[in-house]
Amino acid sequence: MVHQYKNNGYDIVLDVNSGAIHVVDDVTYDVIDFINQASVEQYSKEELIKTLSEKYNETEVKEALEEVQALIDEESLFTKDTYENYIMDFKKRPTVVKALCLHIAHDCNLACQYCFAEEGEYHGRRALMSFEVGKKALDFLIANSGSRRNLEVDFFGGEPLMNFQVVKDLVAYGREQEKLHDKKFRFTLTTNGVLLNDEIMEFCNKEMGNVVLSIDGRKEVHDKMRPFRKGAGSYDLIVPKFQKFAESRNQDKYYVRGTFTHNNLDFSNDVLHLADLGFKQISVEPVVAQPTEDYAIREEDLPQLYEEYDKLAAEMVKRHKNGNDFNFFHFMIDLEGGPCVAKRLSGCGSGTEYLAVTPWGDLYPCHQFVGNEDFLLGNVDEGIKRQDICDEFKCCNVYAKEKCRNCFAKFYCSGGCAANSYNFHGDIHNAYDIGCALQKKRIECAIMIKAAEADEE
Repeated sequence: MVHQYKNNGYDIVLDVNSGAIHVVDDVTYDVIDFINQASVEQYSKEELIKTLSEKYNETEVKEALEEVQALIDEESLFTKDTYENYIMDFKKRPTVVKALCLHIAHDCNLACQYCFAEEGEYHGRRALMSFEVGKKALDFLIANSGSRRNLEVDFFGGEPLMNFQVVKDLVAYGREQEKLHDKKFRFTLTTNGVLLNDEIMEFCNKEMGNVVLSIDGRKEVHDKMRPFRKGAGSYDLIVPKFQKFAESRNQDKYYVRGTFTHNNLDFSNDVLHLADLGFKQISVEPVVAQPTEDYAIREEDLPQLYEEYDKLAAEMVKRHKNGNDFNFFHFMIDLEGGPCVAKRLSGCGSGTEYLAVTPWGDLYPCHQFVGNEDFLLGNVDEGIKRQDICDEFKCCNVYAKEKCRNCFAKFYCSGGCAANSYNFHGDIHNAYDIGCALQKKRIECAIMIKAAEADEE
């Protein structure tokens, strides 16, 4: 399977199964397209030469065909899919938990309009996790991590800083357990910044492997969607704090993370606004919302969003040349290493390797399933009680999803988000269509940026 596209002056060909990427000239691009349309097993060389010689010099066509055939012979073009059998034993594998999302606070001091967690309540009640529940969660993670040494814990909410003392106490407890069990915790924290101060920054710089700072972009965009409960905006309060925090972490190991909606389809301006504020690690993602919401992304929005991603990618290439670059999370792609095959096939590991813990200790496949009793797996006292749900998530892979099997992006997105699939289709083995469309565009842009960087070498 190959995927071809043109972007920012580059003719790009992706061989899906090998992962090989070829930046080619127009004639080679058209030769590959001809073979792809006819199928590599059935195409006629004579017909190809005859057809393309109407557009190019015949010698050019023949030379391009020779080059393409050499790529086919070395198995970097039109390669076969040899991975499907790899997933047959996924269900049989023992579950090794490696990461927990601790809902340290089911409460929030903002009233973000698009919050799927209902200002932190998650279809339930406001609550703060106790130190005892948090301890049990870390003990559960250690006990179920097998021989895996490196473990991850995300402090999430709501707003985690509303329960900061427990965050500090759990980090201290985790550090004690590291020595006893030969484990290493990597802690992360997500915050809206309202309660951020020098003490918290100092603590995070010492203990947090990553910090996610929530901001949507331009002041008018941010304040519209992320106000306080009485309606006042939060932009002016948090921006100086975030700038100071980012600098204190040497512009590394953090993200400013925003959400764009139907109301700011020109989101590339929000990304560039954050870059111009001095942030070097940026993530701005499309809102996921039911079409009944006025801010939801609609299918008719896609052409404009494609243009925005193209515009952003071109600007990033320009800034890179000028030594003024920044990282955009969704354009970060590793073409040489990257995740192992198992990870590429099975995705984020929700419901198996990654679990969410509520303030009272219930276990769910991930934070987006919290509050849906159909996905209640167990609790930190008794462990996993619904192995059948875990088994279903084990089988959630690119070959179990009809929309993914023949998609060029399958080894990059790994099948997308199970929660989004369930929320839109009632089935974790489906796919959220708008999310898929945007993900494919982001991958194309990311590869183009890599091509442009290679051009500079």
